[in-house]
Amino acid sequence: MSSINPIRNQEQDWLLTPKNCGLVVIDYQPTQIHSVNSMETSKLIKNISIVAQAAKIYHLPIVLSTVNVRTTRNQETIEPLKSILKDLPSYDRTSINAWEDQETYDAIKQMKRDKLVMCALWTEACLTYPALDALQEGYEVYAIVDAVGGTTNLAHETALRRLEQAGVKLISIAQFICELQRDWNRQDSVEEFLDIMFELGAFVGQ
Repeated sequence: MSSINPIRNQEQDWLLTPKNCGLVVIDYQPTQIHSVNSMETSKLIKNISIVAQAAKIYHLPIVLSTVNVRTTRNQETIEPLKSILKDLPSYDRTSINAWEDQETYDAIKQMKRDKLVMCALWTEACLTYPALDALQEGYEVYAIVDAVGGTTNLAHETALRRLEQAGVKLISIAQFICELQRDWNRQDSVEEFLDIMFELGAFVGQ
């Protein structure tokens, strides 16, 4: 075997590692989920659930934010996702832009990670605004394109173009998970890595 030993410094690595990034999950609530038209609802729910599972496997810090639950205008995070993130607090807010909510903002700061992986609904609003604000504050921001969605295909794609032009790095779920795993020699997570890649459909059993 020719893997580098010891492995590269995971806090200073320019690629994503379990030690240099955190996950921000925003507004995966029934109203938003059911108004997404750029992806099939069941696929969207499956995909964000896989992202959350991966973050747990690699022990990433995670910030979960919702909008308008306390005002009763909206419901809590959807159950498939909430069941994965059940041990986390949920920061509820009234602002469309989560970056403008003090509790959510403070929670992101407390992760002490320079790289933020963001998933939010919708792409054109609750993903775009905090991602742009995070860039302005010097964060390196990644958006997982197959775990987010917009009210229309055009709205989704236009938002992704705006984000990319501003400097947000667009990645896929498979890329995110493979970048965290990086080496088959990292045995602690290989079995769960395989399970989650089969669930995603990236691997097909023999």
